Amino acid sequence: MAARMADRLRGALQSVGPPGASVSLREAVRAGVGSVLGLGLVGLVLATSGVDLRTGLFLIVLIAPFGASAVLMFAAPNSPLAQPWSAVVGNTVSAFAGVLVTLLVSPSELRVPLAVGVAVLAMVVCRAVHPPGGAVAMTAGLSPDVVHALGVRFALAPVAVGTIALVVLAAGYARVTGRRYPYRRFDDESSATARIGLDEDELTDILNRYSQSLNLGVADLARLIGAAELQAAGHRADPLVAGDVMSGDLVTVGPDATLPDLAQMFDTHRFTSLPVVTRGGRFLGVVFQIHLVSRLRVGSARGSDRMFARLLRRDGSVLTAADVMDTTLPIAAPDAPVTALLPMLADSGCGAVPVLDGDLLVGIVTQTDLIAALARHTLADPLVD
Repeated sequence: MAARMADRLRGALQSVGPPGASVSLREAVRAGVGSVLGLGLVGLVLATSGVDLRTGLFLIVLIAPFGASAVLMFAAPNSPLAQPWSAVVGNTVSAFAGVLVTLLVSPSELRVPLAVGVAVLAMVVCRAVHPPGGAVAMTAGLSPDVVHALGVRFALAPVAVGTIALVVLAAGYARVTGRRYPYRRFDDESSATARIGLDEDELTDILNRYSQSLNLGVADLARLIGAAELQAAGHRADPLVAGDVMSGDLVTVGPDATLPDLAQMFDTHRFTSLPVVTRGGRFLGVVFQIHLVSRLRVGSARGSDRMFARLLRRDGSVLTAADVMDTTLPIAAPDAPVTALLPMLADSGCGAVPVLDGDLLVGIVTQTDLIAALARHTLADPLVD
């Protein structure tokens, strides 16, 4: 009996604890700095926009709900609730709802809850649920003097203009700091569905079935399912390490290899990546075929002269591997377990992890290498049907 009570107490305590995974200090700082910059610049934009936001002696620039919007955009940019449509449309229709109710209903005891209720209804109908929208409507309901002075202008500025500015700034900040915002569903739909065998409609049905459609996007669900499948496969492959699955017989290039040389090697060997090493074998980076393609991707109307110009530095010398190689890849040691490689290949977006012994390149693990190794290991496992 005592053990059962202890289990129940432990479960109750866990249920009121932090619901999410721990976040790194770097990510927390990134979100905090982004919120400061975003709200500061939005205030500057509104204050200098030339739109008349005065109501009596007061200038309406920032409103409290923008703080909640900033939390979503900078701290949870992948959330469906933080996406541009949800933010801009959600805040704007909520503002219109709050203004309408405030102009029609006088008693504050009825006006404020009615404004929020109408705003929630409008957001759900518009498929633009954005929690700060409820606060926007409440702000209107609690500020009848402001609403009567500005009327529907309140919904346009500061609300709509301010939210659009915040979205634009959040998108730019995400790009600069290595995050993705807006996070559109199925940016790479074909690869996502191919990996997990479920299409967008099926994933949407799962979210609706478990009442998670407001909390999680279909792209997030696809990514989580794929990551879980890879992690589960890695449990069977615990004995495997990077040295077991890596490609060791590598074709490498030096840092002074020119782009035409690289193009020839990609064409000859049919690789998608070429490691860059010194004469002594010290790893420097990787040139991916996509890097070369981006340099040569020019319209047919530009002509060969423009194409050739894209292969040159400003001083007229030819670009080399050192100019276009990726030096920020995750790396692994030969004895790194395969389970440690899974998140590297899933999250880096590079498709290859160099394997280093000290600073010497001894191999490279690609997604193809890993899938083939896991398939062989699974087929060889007598416990797997």
